[in-house]
Amino acid sequence: MTDSTTTVEDLDVRLEKHRVELTGYCYRMLGSSFEAEDAVQDTMVRAWRSYATFEGRSSLRSWLYRIATNVCLDMLTAGNKRARPMDLQEATPLARAALSPRPDHTWLEPMPDARVLPTVEDPAEAAVAKESVRLAFMAALQQLPPKQRAVLILREVLAWRASEVAELLGTSVASVNSALQRARATLAERDDKAASAAVSDPLDDEQRKLLDRYVAAFEGYDMTALTALLHEDAVMTMPPFDLWLTGHDDIAGFMTTFGSACAGSRLLPVQVNGLPGFAQYKPDPERGGYAPWAIQVLEISDGRLTGFHFFLDTQRWFPLFGVPLHLEGDADQGEQGA
Repeated sequence: MTDSTTTVEDLDVRLEKHRVELTGYCYRMLGSSFEAEDAVQDTMVRAWRSYATFEGRSSLRSWLYRIATNVCLDMLTAGNKRARPMDLQEATPLARAALSPRPDHTWLEPMPDARVLPTVEDPAEAAVAKESVRLAFMAALQQLPPKQRAVLILREVLAWRASEVAELLGTSVASVNSALQRARATLAERDDKAASAAVSDPLDDEQRKLLDRYVAAFEGYDMTALTALLHEDAVMTMPPFDLWLTGHDDIAGFMTTFGSACAGSRLLPVQVNGLPGFAQYKPDPERGGYAPWAIQVLEISDGRLTGFHFFLDTQRWFPLFGVPLHLEGDADQGEQGA
């Protein structure tokens, strides 16, 4: 009885060691934060229940990836492809802007770095991992058929050998190589400027200064200062709304009209999709202080902001990112300090 209990506890520990990397894999496959975590939990339950039949012909890690792949492929049989607004329609000029929401399952979802990026010592490996969860790359993955998606992630992101992927998928090395070639060709056809977003890890001095200026401009709602930080072809999105804007004039115009309630906002930094981001709070006229409004994800290239994306479902995103659902006002904080 003692030996059995020890074995169960040991198995739980061994399985948990792989949770973050498996979540990253399932997230890349599914494009959804919550579906990825559900898939990993299902993987863990299946592994726990069937461990007695695991014969050790492969490593525990490989076995878990095989289970996770099957779970994800089952979840993808409905054919739903997560997307960003720019993947679904053309940019809308400010003069025709309208806020039309689409169902949650339409959208590629944000994810905190800590839930999908395991700690690694190799800087090059860490950089590849971060690049592989950026929104542009994630959106590109969604264009691939599920098995091609799995092959590309396993080969290009996780650096598995073709023979290992073939064994995992129950196919031939030739089939794996063919799927990888087709996946690469599909990704090469995408003309995605955001895919070239260059964010160093850690941020370099210029990028940190750019973010400091962004925070000052956004919290001060200084559109002149904000416009100066934006690339001329910068993109702004706001899921669950399908509207997206391009160009600093339309973006600034939107923020002073539709987005005017965001004046006086406060920003808390978060690490999201391998990119800098912020939890945005706007003034709360009913309770005082600040109410949650969006998780922002910023894309940077050549010293300018090329994209900023506002994920507005705060009841889902703020708990996921571990940030509060309300901020006290400056005066309230002063009273509390007294």
